Amino acid sequence: MAAQTYSIESERVSESRLHGLDINNVPFGKTFSDHMLVATCEQGRWSTAKIVPYGQLSLSPSISALHYGQSVFEGMKAYKSASGEALLFRPHANFDRINRSAARLCMPPIPEEIFIEGLRQLICLDANWIPTKPGSALYIRPIYFATDESIGLRPSERYTFAIITCPVGAYYAEPVKLTVAHDYVRAFPGGTGAAKAAGNYAASLLADREAKQHGYDNVLWLDGIHHQYIEECGTMNVFFVIDDVVVTPALQGTILPGITRDSVLTLLRDRGVRVEERSIALDELLKADEAGTLQEAFGAGTAATIAHIETICVGDRILNVPPISERKYGPQLLKALEEIKTAKVNDPYGWVVRVSGA
Repeated sequence: MAAQTYSIESERVSESRLHGLDINNVPFGKTFSDHMLVATCEQGRWSTAKIVPYGQLSLSPSISALHYGQSVFEGMKAYKSASGEALLFRPHANFDRINRSAARLCMPPIPEEIFIEGLRQLICLDANWIPTKPGSALYIRPIYFATDESIGLRPSERYTFAIITCPVGAYYAEPVKLTVAHDYVRAFPGGTGAAKAAGNYAASLLADREAKQHGYDNVLWLDGIHHQYIEECGTMNVFFVIDDVVVTPALQGTILPGITRDSVLTLLRDRGVRVEERSIALDELLKADEAGTLQEAFGAGTAATIAHIETICVGDRILNVPPISERKYGPQLLKALEEIKTAKVNDPYGWVVRVSGA
């Protein structure tokens, strides 16, 4: 059988919704750009991808994604350089991860031509939506879900892939306060914790809401077997600096392999910092706090890049992490990543993809 070829068609909006909008000051994730990309797959064959005006999708209430959760997504950002050039940060890593997530949920792979080239053309078209305020970006949300009109429990034969974008500012304006989740678990060995599956996030919402009701920004997740080992914080990977060693939980199938996480580890190792990817027991964190060797704690993810952690509630104990002014690694990492993403410094890793024509 001959290899399938792919093409992308574009339909521009007649009038941009950008007029009169201050994209440097909009609520996070609520104002969407002019266009979106849409492609469908049926029995393994992909349609022509289309870039169309942002709007509603027509879907049946019987589509299998609504019933059985075959739905994955990605999160990434576009930035602007000082010269106004549109920039993407590690898009191929997002492409690889969405297909790993799709494979875990028994979904066919998305072709690279549709994901990468479609994304490039979409950003070219909506480059004016990229904000320029420090800490802001154009958030990119690829979504991929099953659309069989059937409630039979089996992998779907039809799927829709779409990419939508929205201008965003800082996700966290202040350092975050966490509370350990003792009553809920994010993931179990053999489950979907390493996939960016929509259901993972739905299952986290109750714990998140209860944390906020008690004055915290989010939760610190523990492992599903022993309830002793730290895994993630909220929707981010988590790092601790203990006695000048940067420690982060190892990827063992229950933790999302974050692209920001990987970037942080690369930067630290290239700077000669001692880094350990291993299990971190909650008791170890408590003892480090008692000994005064817990120097920093921060989350790493696409939305926040680096989110400094201020306090951690563990039962009736409160761990107060030293203030940002006394921290070394988190602030340096945030600055380094933002400078690479916006082409203010040389990118020795090939992480930044320049969007020609934008």
